[in-house]
Amino acid sequence: MNGHWVKKKQILALLDHRDYVSGEQIAQKVGLSRTAVNNHISQLLDYGVDIYSVKGKGYKLSNPLPLFDEAKLLAAIDNRCFYFDEINSTNAFMLQHADELKTADICIAEYQSAGRGRRGRNWVSPYGHHVYASIFWRLNQGMNAAMGLSLIIGCSIVKTLEKYGVENLGLKWPNDIYKDNKKLAGILIELSGHSLDECNLVIGFGINMSMSNKHADAIDQPWSDLSALGEMPNKTDLMIDLHQQLKSDLRLFELLGLTPFIPQWEKHDLFIHKEVDLIMAPHSLSGICRGIDQQGAILLEIDGQITPHIGGEISLRASAK
Repeated sequence: MNGHWVKKKQILALLDHRDYVSGEQIAQKVGLSRTAVNNHISQLLDYGVDIYSVKGKGYKLSNPLPLFDEAKLLAAIDNRCFYFDEINSTNAFMLQHADELKTADICIAEYQSAGRGRRGRNWVSPYGHHVYASIFWRLNQGMNAAMGLSLIIGCSIVKTLEKYGVENLGLKWPNDIYKDNKKLAGILIELSGHSLDECNLVIGFGINMSMSNKHADAIDQPWSDLSALGEMPNKTDLMIDLHQQLKSDLRLFELLGLTPFIPQWEKHDLFIHKEVDLIMAPHSLSGICRGIDQQGAILLEIDGQITPHIGGEISLRASAK
């Protein structure tokens, strides 16, 4: 851990989202001057931690800030686990080190300075508020075997969240997870090199845990998080369980393909049997969503004819009619 994060985490451990803590108390407990505490607080604000400051009262968090327990992560995850307080992107780190990685190695971070979403979009990644991770997977059957992989990851995330009592989850083709019809999590899969016999994949995912109003303003679509639950899942336990679920599902996918997962996908498919628009710039198609096929393509019914559609630049939306 970088030296400055030791003190920052000590300060964060003293802060709460319900009551204010004075700067004097913080300074005494972490062994710093008031000026040094103020500097650390200012830097935490730059990292996206939403902290209220009131003269005469001190500091408090705007909402719960769930942090990973690094020691517990490293002890419980039986593959290599790379944990960072800050990184440019978990996907970028794994792509950079792909030649050194083994299947199921994982990178987990509290903060991404350059988090990426699908189609080059920025993934808002404030420190500690959410889950940011990337798992490495080597498919020995080659690139064609990766068809539909993002759908498997979506099913794994939903299955794990449901174990923690999260309800009203939905899947949006090809790589988004929704709660209460608002985006909760996203997936970004990138290749690190491939051949006819082998395909190296970096599977990135982010899950909104505790969104603040400050960060919500930077998001251009309806969003959801887990902070409104009666009890928010422990982020460390959630990550450990999700890693195990991903490994189990990816191994099954290697053996049997997408077929065993289609019932779960259809159960949570937000648009199945609904009017939808498929945006394939500069063109679009309108029809009825009929789920997915065994290659992970979305099935669109137009005038009684059902056809599959798949590709990296297709967007699915509810019908504008």
